[in-house]
Amino acid sequence: MSKTINVIGAGLAGCEAAYQIAKRGVKVKLFEMKPHKYSPAHHSENFAELVCSNSLRSDQLENAVGLLKEELRLMDSLILKAADATRVPAGGALAVDREGFSEYITNAIKNMENIEIIYGEQERIPDDNITIVATGPLTSEAMFNHIRELIGEDYLHFFDAAAPIVTFDSINMDKAFKAARYGKGSEDYINCPMNKEEYEIFYNALISAELAEVKEFEKNMVFEGCMPIESMASRGKDTMRYGPLKPVGLMDPRTDVKPYAVVQLRQDNKNGTLYNIVGFQTHLKWPEQKRVFRLIPGLENAEFVRYGVMHRNTYINSPKLLDNTYKLKSRDNIYFAGQITGVEGYIESTASGFVAGINACAKCLNKENIVFPANTSIGALSHYISDSSVKNFQPMNVNFGLFNGVDTSIRDKRKRNSQIAQKSLEIVEYIYNNYEK
Repeated sequence: MSKTINVIGAGLAGCEAAYQIAKRGVKVKLFEMKPHKYSPAHHSENFAELVCSNSLRSDQLENAVGLLKEELRLMDSLILKAADATRVPAGGALAVDREGFSEYITNAIKNMENIEIIYGEQERIPDDNITIVATGPLTSEAMFNHIRELIGEDYLHFFDAAAPIVTFDSINMDKAFKAARYGKGSEDYINCPMNKEEYEIFYNALISAELAEVKEFEKNMVFEGCMPIESMASRGKDTMRYGPLKPVGLMDPRTDVKPYAVVQLRQDNKNGTLYNIVGFQTHLKWPEQKRVFRLIPGLENAEFVRYGVMHRNTYINSPKLLDNTYKLKSRDNIYFAGQITGVEGYIESTASGFVAGINACAKCLNKENIVFPANTSIGALSHYISDSSVKNFQPMNVNFGLFNGVDTSIRDKRKRNSQIAQKSLEIVEYIYNNYEK
């Protein structure tokens, strides 16, 4: 193979990957189908177009995404350079001038030595070089079909229909309890019991809650087997009690009485720090999810690390397919990056492009991989998408529940997160000084 790396897609992940490769002296062929063809969500000719909010979320180190930004700043991220150069007032968040942000990145990529931009839709992954696939959650139909042929249909998801995920330590276990139905098997579920009055309060709030706007190209999509919880509720007051909220086989150990309804939470990661609310995929707006789902006894102070979603989103089953450098396990010359890997969010996509870029470059130059440990934000994400123990893989934002090897004895969340951030930045700075300079 030549000392050239292909990058397919000039979104946040693709641009970050191309920048990291080119600055290390390796040539990049950057494929971008705009302006010849647009996805349903894109409109601008510029690279790294922000199709949703112009906010890149929190910039505080006590927040995992704020820490991720600082790690990427330390590693000379193009996307963070653009964000800092085009930021607009947003309190403790990092928000940007949408057009200025994309223009900054587009100009940087176009004027960078070692990058050749090839316009037009790329329908297949080339065989000639190492390739990073960063085609995003709205991958074109031709590339979608090619990826499906490459990895197998069972490993490629076209819809993102996922329930909310909360941190374990935010669940009030004075109200919730662990149990298995009929006492059979291990106590794998956390159960939030409701009496009739609590159920009716929750039901009325749910059926009157505000829904998120559905994009035009998603309006006629059918989600087989995963009805939104609010749609189920609208079919009748007791419908949920015969579905995901059925109390059958469960007794509240505090009252020794079968609850009127039960909301169950299932462990979502190996460490038991995250739990998903079973059967609660939803179209509700995120603030509405927080308001309504906190009416569930035991979840009144729940910390949501992911809200429920139902939308078009192409992503692969990364834990079965990728290693912690975002490389396809079955092919030495193919990497994936961005939301197609199951990372969720602008900065998370950037981080995946960064890791894929530097490791694709390392492979091209016959150097060792650079793997970030899972007690850093960059590493926590790359370990999550490559953790083969994850059985029900869902796209995820970075959060401290994904971190391994951290001191959990500190009960004060702010102090604990601050300590995690300090240690993480020390590790990332060491990696930069010893491997990157």
